[in-house]
Amino acid sequence: MLEKVETLIAKLISEVDYPKASALFAELSGGKRLRARLILTIAPAAPAAPLLGAIVELIHAASLLHDDVIDDAMLRRGVPSVNATQGSKTAIMLGDILYSKAFSELTSFDPSIARAVAESVTRLSVGEMMDVEMAETFNSDRDLYLKMLYLKTATLIEACAYSAAILAGKDEQAHATYGKNLGLAFQIVDDILDITADEVTLGKPSLNDFSEGKVTLPYIDLYDELNDDEKIRLVSSHSKVLNENEKMWIRSKMDDFKIIERSYAHARMLCDEAISAIGEDVALRAIIETVIQRSH
Repeated sequence: MLEKVETLIAKLISEVDYPKASALFAELSGGKRLRARLILTIAPAAPAAPLLGAIVELIHAASLLHDDVIDDAMLRRGVPSVNATQGSKTAIMLGDILYSKAFSELTSFDPSIARAVAESVTRLSVGEMMDVEMAETFNSDRDLYLKMLYLKTATLIEACAYSAAILAGKDEQAHATYGKNLGLAFQIVDDILDITADEVTLGKPSLNDFSEGKVTLPYIDLYDELNDDEKIRLVSSHSKVLNENEKMWIRSKMDDFKIIERSYAHARMLCDEAISAIGEDVALRAIIETVIQRSH
C-alpha cells in the first residue's frame, strides 16, 4: 500500500507541471512515511486512504523544507538540504508548492477530514514559531516545551489518525488520542537520540539540538537536578557549538541523574496511553513499539 502512496505523491508533483519542482522533490529523502503508514494501518480498506497519505506526506515535506531554512540546517536525513544546495528562497518556494498542492487535493475529502488536517497545519506553524522564540533563551519550563512539541510534531500525526478513523468508520477520538501520543513519543525519542546516537547514525553532529538553541526534554530535566553552579555552566553552553569536553560533561551529568532513562520513561508512558486508547489493535501496537525501540 505504501507503493500506492509513493505513486500518488509522484503523480501530484507531476501535476504541478514545473520540472524544477519535480527534480528538487525527487532529491528529497522520503523518510519513514510514518504519517502515511499510520493512515493505511487504520483505514487499510478505504479507497481514499492512499491519497490522504500522499497529501499528508506532502505537507510534512513542506514543513521540513521550511524548518531547514529556519534552522539554517545544511543536512536533512544525512544528505544536503535544499536550502544548502539551492538556497533558502528555493527551499521556501518548494515548500509553498507542496503545501498548496496538498491543500488543493484536500478539498476533495469530507469537510471534517479537510478541516482536521488544515487546522493541524495551522497549529504546526504556531509550534514552529514557538520553537524559534523558545530557542532565543534557555527554556526550563517543561510544560511549555511539551506544548510546543504537541503543536510542532504531534498535531499532524493526531490529525492523520483522526482522519483515517473517519475513513474507516472507527472511533475518531480514540484514534486521535493514539496519534497525539504517538507523535509526542516519537519526538521525545528524537530528543534522546540527538544525545545518545553517534554522528554517523544521526547524519549530523551529536547534541546538535542544544547547539541550535533547542532545550529539549532531557536538558530541562537535567537542569532541575543540577546545583546552582552547574546550572550556570549548562545555561552558558546553550546555543553554542560544543567541544568534546562540554559534551562529555553534559552526558556524564545525565548519567548521574539517569536523565535519559527518565525521558524514555515519559515516552513509554505516552505509548502506554496510546495503546490503552485503541485497545487490541495489533498493527497500531506494532507502530508504537517501532517508535519507542528505534535507534535513529
